Amino acid sequence: MQQFIHNGLSLSYIDQCQNVDGDPVLLIHGFASNHAVNWLNTLWVKTLLHAGRRVIVFDNRGHGQSDKPHEIEAYHTARMAEDAAALLEHLNIKKADVMGYSMGARITAFLAASRPDLVRSAVFGGLGIHLVDGVGLPLGIAEAMEAPGLADVTHPMGRMFRMFAESTKSDLNALAACIRGSRQTLEANQLAQIQCPVLVCVGTNDTVAGDPHALAAAMPNAKAVDITGRDHNLAVGDKIYKQAVLEFLDNQESPFNDNH
Repeated sequence: MQQFIHNGLSLSYIDQCQNVDGDPVLLIHGFASNHAVNWLNTLWVKTLLHAGRRVIVFDNRGHGQSDKPHEIEAYHTARMAEDAAALLEHLNIKKADVMGYSMGARITAFLAASRPDLVRSAVFGGLGIHLVDGVGLPLGIAEAMEAPGLADVTHPMGRMFRMFAESTKSDLNALAACIRGSRQTLEANQLAQIQCPVLVCVGTNDTVAGDPHALAAAMPNAKAVDITGRDHNLAVGDKIYKQAVLEFLDNQESPFNDNH
């Protein structure tokens, strides 16, 4: 991985392409995950490379090989969206398609709202109307991260995320700060101002994300796709999701031309 510095933090990323003229797509992973778990292991990077895309993936602050502050205020969603914008600017990419999953979708939404100049289109995976009326994962997950050991965690979802975090050798204190700090929502008027095309993809068995159709209806140029039979964790690598995203990206009307 390569590194760049933004606001005093070292952030790690990978920039790959098989076609030097491939349209860039930036992928933003979810909470307690990293670029490899979310995008490499699920074959998303391979899929997009084979589709002729330039693929940029990175580890969010607090995750993977990026720096891991322990201060709650470091994880405001707007700050994490600024990291994504800074990476595109570091790579001299003037505009990109951006896809995020779960927390990464929340970051993508904040990026699309605050930096429309950088986002040609956006994909919100694993996040529906809870972008507006909910804050995502429960705070009990932070307490699970801070528990002395897994045996001390009784909260079912907290236990699942603690096991996941331990399997990826994550910084548990950084993740606790992240879950507490990244609980912002977007107002309806902010959603209405996202003019770029948006695709909202959520598993039909997802109990975390909220209704994708309600979220899509709140934006002027958005549509929703149901990922049949998948829950929050399993939807990310699903073939229905991938096919919908590939078709969505192929159907963008505005070419990049010389903008990347």
